[in-house]
Amino acid sequence: MFDKLMAAQQKADEIKKRLDTVSVFGEVEGGAIKITATANKTITSVEIDEQFYKQADKEELEELLLTAINKALTQADQVSAAEMQSATKDMLGGLGGMFGG
Repeated sequence: MFDKLMAAQQKADEIKKRLDTVSVFGEVEGGAIKITATANKTITSVEIDEQFYKQADKEELEELLLTAINKALTQADQVSAAEMQSATKDMLGGLGGMFGG
């Protein structure tokens, strides 16, 4: 039982490391603002098109930044959830014998 718990913890650590290598993106206004993050929700890049930046007012820029960041974080959630679901399915398949199944 303890071995299976250790294996589960190791698997979770592996997933976390893998999610650090997966990039997700959020963009608005046809790419005028692009946000890049890891699937572990660490923002790694913010790009704002120079022409757009010159024309945008402060409120519009702030609102669009929030939208782009939230899109990236939503995508990160989806990737993370898919990875965890896949890992959980693998682990439960391996744990089935523990319960007399």
